[in-house]
Amino acid sequence: MNSPFSASSLANACDSEMSGNLCLANAQLVLPEQVVTGSVTIEQGVITEIAEGDHVPTGAVNCAGDLVLPGLVELHTDNVERHIEPRPEVDWPHLPALIAHDAELASTGITTVFDALRVGSIHSGKGRYVDYARKLADELLAARAQGLFKISHFLHLRAEICSETLLEELAAFTPEDRVGIVSLMDHTPGQRQFRDLTSLKVYVAKKRGMNDAEFAEHVANLVDLQKRFGAKHETGAVVEANRLGAVLASHDDTTTTHVEISAANGVGFAEFPTTVEAAEACRGHGIAVMMGAPNLIRGGSHSGNVAAEDLAKANLLDIVSSDYVPSSLLLSAFYLARIWEDLPRAVATVTRNPAKAAHLEDRGSLSVGGRGDVLRVRQIAETPLLRGVWSQGNKVG
Repeated sequence: MNSPFSASSLANACDSEMSGNLCLANAQLVLPEQVVTGSVTIEQGVITEIAEGDHVPTGAVNCAGDLVLPGLVELHTDNVERHIEPRPEVDWPHLPALIAHDAELASTGITTVFDALRVGSIHSGKGRYVDYARKLADELLAARAQGLFKISHFLHLRAEICSETLLEELAAFTPEDRVGIVSLMDHTPGQRQFRDLTSLKVYVAKKRGMNDAEFAEHVANLVDLQKRFGAKHETGAVVEANRLGAVLASHDDTTTTHVEISAANGVGFAEFPTTVEAAEACRGHGIAVMMGAPNLIRGGSHSGNVAAEDLAKANLLDIVSSDYVPSSLLLSAFYLARIWEDLPRAVATVTRNPAKAAHLEDRGSLSVGGRGDVLRVRQIAETPLLRGVWSQGNKVG
């Protein structure tokens, strides 16, 4: 699939016109392959110099040995949905919700985000989902055009295979909408993420307040939708991703067969494979493996699937996503650094690797010519303390 974004095109052209000048000196710079004492200089929002040594130029910020690393790149977060619907059936005003979402991410060190919006709706029962993505995308893009955001936003469309209106909702988007990722979501009960119906029942009953009969009806409806629309929706979503110029992602691959289908569809990275078998198959097909930071930090999956730590120890983990806890992304890099005893490699899972997977060539590492998204971090025991966040050289956190 062709790269939808590059350093010289949409990724730069569509971001804020505000560009800052900054020098962070006497820092431990987390470079792609090593950590060195030095300084990073940003001019007009772009990194112009990386120098070794502890010299602090006039006007520079003396980091006093703190770590300086690239801004975090988040490919899959449900956080925007949490802000617009803080409780089931509670619709929060969207503009304040989007601004709060943006500020929260900036405060955790995320400087580039692909906001995940569900496409594909179900119009009946307690498990119903309404169409909201096109309207919210318009509001998000308008807020961005007005310069209301602190960080860089792209769209990630979560294509729900088990739905009634997936293809109609995807058709409402155009290549100008800054859609960077389309992920194929098949949440049919009894397979992938919810092979264990008990886990699904706990999750859905808590979120939607379903009793036993309503849950059984919900499961039957999803299974029926998959039979009626699954193949058509998957094929159509792949076509739509290509039309939009988006990277295609799989979701919750569980078996070798799932991964073979993903590879045939042209998937670039796999979100949250549920088994070692699937992760190994991804590696064989050159598909990057992404796991959730909450899984890593908690020591396991809340759905009973494979532990991210196990994949890390087996060298089967490439990208980490904050998923539903934005602050977990930075923390996860330091967890991985202890597992691998390699801080640059760990930092790459939340910076360079996701940027590469999303075909963003201008960010994700401290390198001359790159976008001036940087973090200042101090370690307190085993916890990273974020002391500064800059997006294009402008302090945002």
